[in-house]
Amino acid sequence: MLKKLPIGIQTFSHIREDNYIYVDKTEDALEVIENYKYAFLSRPRRFGKSLFLDTLRNIFEGKRELFKGLYIYDKWDWSIKYPVIKISWDGRNRSIEDLKLNTEKFIRDNQEKFGIKCEAPLSHPTCFAELIEKACKKYNQKVVVLIDEYDKPILDVIEDKEQAKEHREYIKGLYSTLKGVDEYIRFAFLTGVSKFSKASIFSGLNNLEDISLTPKFGNICGYTQNDLETTFKEYLQDANMQKIKEWYNGYNFLKDELYNPFDILQFIRNDKVFKNYWFKSATPTFLIKLIEKNNYFLPKLSNLVVGEELVDSFDIENISLEVILYQSGYLTIESVKEKRRGGFEYKLKIPNKEVKISLNDYIIDHLINQRDLSDRAKLQDDLYDALANGDLNFFKNTLISIFAGIPYNNYSNNNIQNYEGFYATVVYVYLQSLGIKIIGEDVTNRGRIDLTIFIEDKIYIIEFKVVDNAQNSALAQIKEKNYHQKYLNPELRTPNSELYLIGIEFSKEEKNIVGFEWESINN
Repeated sequence: MLKKLPIGIQTFSHIREDNYIYVDKTEDALEVIENYKYAFLSRPRRFGKSLFLDTLRNIFEGKRELFKGLYIYDKWDWSIKYPVIKISWDGRNRSIEDLKLNTEKFIRDNQEKFGIKCEAPLSHPTCFAELIEKACKKYNQKVVVLIDEYDKPILDVIEDKEQAKEHREYIKGLYSTLKGVDEYIRFAFLTGVSKFSKASIFSGLNNLEDISLTPKFGNICGYTQNDLETTFKEYLQDANMQKIKEWYNGYNFLKDELYNPFDILQFIRNDKVFKNYWFKSATPTFLIKLIEKNNYFLPKLSNLVVGEELVDSFDIENISLEVILYQSGYLTIESVKEKRRGGFEYKLKIPNKEVKISLNDYIIDHLINQRDLSDRAKLQDDLYDALANGDLNFFKNTLISIFAGIPYNNYSNNNIQNYEGFYATVVYVYLQSLGIKIIGEDVTNRGRIDLTIFIEDKIYIIEFKVVDNAQNSALAQIKEKNYHQKYLNPELRTPNSELYLIGIEFSKEEKNIVGFEWESINN
């Protein structure tokens, strides 16, 4: 009989006692426990952080019987049982009052668990410190502190800067008390989606070590290809494994390429139908607001290189879209390069087909305001067919239809129709929503190609211009600067691939295409 799928189950004991699948992460758990005192792990939502945290709780509470058959079973001293304080910011966090009520609840729950009572008011940070000290003294054993989704009180209100600052100061006061009771703490582990700076959240807790991009912990959450081919082998016997990989694999934290567990479990549960399971579990409304506010040039996302800010952090006053997209799972690491002058730079990518299609569909519907889903799907199908068949007249007419359908009020109170970036962004998100390979701002030795598109046996090089009247200058620029020479290299194309050059000109007045020229380049 097949084991059950642990969909939505974050309690380790429930999984182990009730015949659910468990992918063994206890080797990573032991490595963290034995080598760190204060550790922090950032991973996207629904990646298994809460289950890993609960696994740590059961280890420290000495529940050996739950670990039979797992890596840690004969490698840990189960005779020592530690008092474990667990904080989880579940539920509503829309106000300071909510935060105080949630603090009172976890303090009260832990007081009842340990049979102790604090003198300080339940919602005051000093009560947390008092709880740790009294638990240590009562049980004559140092305390373990586990904080799940430490950043949720901030992320729940991140669109309201002032409210987010107020929440930050409250939890800063709470977490900073750990420094004062360090002598009573055996181990502390915090998880979250984002990494805020130590100065803003953990002032004083200078020994908190971030293991989020420590290569040996790269697989600490998530499923590997090997997990699918072993643990889930019987569940996926008749599935198209290559297609599963294209749709759901691709997350990289400097070890193996990973699958989000939520996707795989839902895929199996739903009779192996390919859908955007992870993406639709939470909508990225804040990202849309950030893109709008900063007039972000979205084609950059397909060829994005960032520096140490990826692993450092962001703060409420200085939110980087690239870092937010990475930390929330819409971008992941493609490669890492050590710079000659020191430090590292990271090339990012959209992890897989699910995110590529879903994120760009969402942007089309909410940023470009083309909300008729049947129209959008028809336009996407037409674009794909036009490019796959090399029918560039059909491609031109489909693009004209897309821009004709953008509501007039999108242009109100701004002059976005004057900028190439706006038109390139619209074309880019539509093409990305097809799930094909695209490079924005593709670097050559003569400059940057606006968009390079790869679909089946064809490569398209596209240059955009915004003009007052049709000038036929976009295609001329491609040829003048020999942008296409890069893709005459056999190593960058399949042997029989066709290469097309396309110059597209947009009118400020018409807000649509007024010039469209193309050529086919063959060896």
